[in-house]
Amino acid sequence: LSTSSIGTRLADAFGNTSGKIGILIALGSIIGTALMKSGGAERIVRSFLGLFGKKNASLALMSGSFLLAIPVFFQTVFYLMLPLIKSLGIHNPKKYSLYLMTVIAGGVMAHSLVPPAAGPLFVAQALGIDTGTMIVGGFIVGIFTSLCGYIYAIWANKKWDLPMRDTADVSIDELKALSEKETKDLPGLWISILPVVLPLFLITANTFSDISSDFTSNSSNEFQNYWESIFSIIGDPNIALAISAAIAVILLWTRVNDSKLFQKHIAESISSAGVIILITTAGGVFGKMLEQTGIGISLGNLASSYQVAVLPLAFLITAAIRTVQGSAMVAMVTAAGIMSGVIGSDLGFHPVYVALAIGCGSKIFTWMNDSAFWIVTEMCAMEEKETIRHFSFLSMVMGLSGLIALMILSTFLPLI
Repeated sequence: LSTSSIGTRLADAFGNTSGKIGILIALGSIIGTALMKSGGAERIVRSFLGLFGKKNASLALMSGSFLLAIPVFFQTVFYLMLPLIKSLGIHNPKKYSLYLMTVIAGGVMAHSLVPPAAGPLFVAQALGIDTGTMIVGGFIVGIFTSLCGYIYAIWANKKWDLPMRDTADVSIDELKALSEKETKDLPGLWISILPVVLPLFLITANTFSDISSDFTSNSSNEFQNYWESIFSIIGDPNIALAISAAIAVILLWTRVNDSKLFQKHIAESISSAGVIILITTAGGVFGKMLEQTGIGISLGNLASSYQVAVLPLAFLITAAIRTVQGSAMVAMVTAAGIMSGVIGSDLGFHPVYVALAIGCGSKIFTWMNDSAFWIVTEMCAMEEKETIRHFSFLSMVMGLSGLIALMILSTFLPLI
């Protein structure tokens, strides 16, 4: 980096961020538009409400988001569930923000606490913690923090009004028109839900296939090796969402059956995705620039100079790094490296509590240097202050509640 110009660094950061999320955002936008315009999202929501009931819809969304975000990045889960959030919001506009926040509450906590999600898996390995122990601990703390987030979501939904607004891919009038259609005029449930569940299945299968390969020899089972190679291709998030987008596009074509209108819908989804990609990539560049200032190293040196309680220390280091540079993953990796030297000493409790404190600390504070902040803002047509209320504060409540729970558990159940 020392030999690169500022312009080169900016371009590299822009390209790296776009490479990670650009294709996913474009495909996610196509899937969302196709499901909403075809009536597929409306069909899923009606079945969803029939199964769980209107009163339990928000809890069901949170539970589904929590489970889906364990093997899949939060952004991917959010793209796929956004059509359901909007369709549910049409049925009950006063609970639109509640549905949005419950999806966020489940997704962001699971992906920072429960392996095989990349962040908690790395932290567990860096601190020498058994993966199974991390999974159990992550589930317990994750469920508790998500429920705290749910309580905040109920309160915030009553305190602040968050209206549904038109976005480039679909208008409120179009969603209302679909909600007034009879069920027999909507597409079938299985073809409607396939673009949502198929990529989740493929990505999850690839994740667990990678984990199983670590415990078996490469030549132990040719059949297993064959399927691992297959899932390594179709289980890649970009490929999985491309397959899903193809199915969604076919569904849209069969329902629209008008080439000009079909082209208009696809063009609108890609145009909407382009704006979101540029904004979120700019947020990623901002975070990368802060990271290159060396502030993470400075925080680590500062932490090693002061003796404070281990769990709050791990939490605060992660929270500080996350806040100044935007990436939860970078914050967790950095904090794990700083705290690894503490694990060898006599903590008085199981080191999994340190790993979970790092995961909880990565939830504070989501703001403009985080690409997820802009994804939620733009795809829901929200103002920045609304995103802070319904996303940033929500994450902060869950992170702090997790720290409190860990300090209580480490006192009364030190060795698990």
